Amino acid sequence: MRLRNVLIVVNDIEKSKKFYKELFGLSVVLDQDGNVILTEGLVLQDAKIWKGFVQKDILWKNHATELYFEERDIDGFVKKLEAYPEPIEYVNPMMEHFWGQRVVRFYDPDGNLIEVGTPM
Repeated sequence: MRLRNVLIVVNDIEKSKKFYKELFGLSVVLDQDGNVILTEGLVLQDAKIWKGFVQKDILWKNHATELYFEERDIDGFVKKLEAYPEPIEYVNPMMEHFWGQRVVRFYDPDGNLIEVGTPM
């Protein structure tokens, strides 16, 4: 068995595709009406579809998971975040862990938690 994808739930597929393309360079591999597979194995699913499958309320900003990305030019990435045309809500501004890794944590447009850190 192997893990194939990670799925996150979003309210606006087009807005999310733009967000992940412009900030992370992810491209659409497959787009099927409310289900979008991006490069790196990230899947976006429309909230209405997801709610229909699970028959449960969606808990936005649940802080139970995060998408983790590594970026060598973390200062350049933070500048890109600051220049993004939509407001970015930060969980942690740029910080350095005691082991020397620099990271920033923030939400995507739907409250999915993202961490971008320097490679270890």
